[in-house]
Amino acid sequence: MKKSDREIMEIFEALDATECAHSAAVLAGVDPKTVRRYARMRDAGRPTGGPVSRPKVIDPFMPKIEEWVERSQGTVRADKLHERLQLLGFAGDERTTRRAVAKAKERWRAGHRRTYRPWITEPGLWLQFDWGWGPKVPGPGGAAERETLLFCAWLAWSRFRVSIPVWDRTLPTVISCIDSTLRAIGGAPTYVLTDNERTMTIDRVAGIAVRHPQVVAAGRHYGLQVHTCVPFDPESKGGSEATVRIAKADLIPTTANLREKYGSFTELRGACAIFCQQVNTRIHRETGKTPASMLDVERTRLHQLPEAPHTLALGESRQVLRDQTVRFGSVRYSTPPGLVGQEAWVRADGEELVAVVDLSRLAHRPEWMQGPAGLTESPATRCPCPDGPSSTWRTIRTIRRRWTDPRASPNPRRSTAPRKPSSRWGPGRSPG
Repeated sequence: MKKSDREIMEIFEALDATECAHSAAVLAGVDPKTVRRYARMRDAGRPTGGPVSRPKVIDPFMPKIEEWVERSQGTVRADKLHERLQLLGFAGDERTTRRAVAKAKERWRAGHRRTYRPWITEPGLWLQFDWGWGPKVPGPGGAAERETLLFCAWLAWSRFRVSIPVWDRTLPTVISCIDSTLRAIGGAPTYVLTDNERTMTIDRVAGIAVRHPQVVAAGRHYGLQVHTCVPFDPESKGGSEATVRIAKADLIPTTANLREKYGSFTELRGACAIFCQQVNTRIHRETGKTPASMLDVERTRLHQLPEAPHTLALGESRQVLRDQTVRFGSVRYSTPPGLVGQEAWVRADGEELVAVVDLSRLAHRPEWMQGPAGLTESPATRCPCPDGPSSTWRTIRTIRRRWTDPRASPNPRRSTAPRKPSSRWGPGRSPG
């Protein structure tokens, strides 16, 4: 039975007065062996109130357990180690092994804890971005609900955040989001940090990341350098990770934020704009200032952006076919007249399909063209509903009829009578 502090003090007082264990035991009312034990602990400088360490049956096997824990980096299971210990002659039960393994893992983690230090940022130097799953919204044309993605960027020095909802995370979408982010902050930083995705890193040679050639071309266009974090180490870009966590907590409808489901992609885009305005005009607890006010200072250290975005940010490259259509997502969409054979960049922008063409490359200036030549967005068309082909062909036929109006057509001899549907397309499904 463990003695109280008062009883231990009486034992020491009796021992100092008599200098004999038997006499001190009689005065303190304890056994002489108890007096000798506390006397040895006091002479050795050990605490008298601590637990008494007794030999255990697993003590001879502790060096082997620590070796296995070190080799597995603290991930080995205790039941597997118990099976190996039994082969070595251990006669104890599994509970003793589990306690020993838990203590060995605790000692291993204590010696391998990650050391953190404050990151002193510099204006105009670092921009981080990451991805997170967004809420489900109805697809284009009132289709079934689809998963969305949130592109979340974080400017390190000013703590300015940008959140953009998208449908996918393909390379054109990534470059488009980067272009929108850079134009939102008003310049380009020196470095951009992100994950090791295939859209950024195509391979690793001797531990060195090999960048995607198109990403390198986009970085050269904007005057920045793309870096990737340490593999399987999200803490090396904690700013963007925190931005994703905050955005998901506010934008995804849950019972905690009492947010209703979104009726369309446009509503989600509006909610993201409101979220960015709120977090950027709120005083940050680390800096004591709003990110928007600090961005005004950081803009003086950002690089100037080119007027035209990188062509990869405009969408996927397509060629306008002879029937004045482009293919996107296994569906054909019509284009204005005069673009046959030209290169067009097509992308899905929310519920609309946007086609961008370079009018400066045209040999003949169309009548519908207004203003100076350059990159121009053609009239956006709604993405067809994938549930049935009738809506697809109806969308294309209606838009072609509007764009090929004889009053706006450069060929006045063209007949205005509707053509008869070809038999190979079936009734009501003429491609023109």
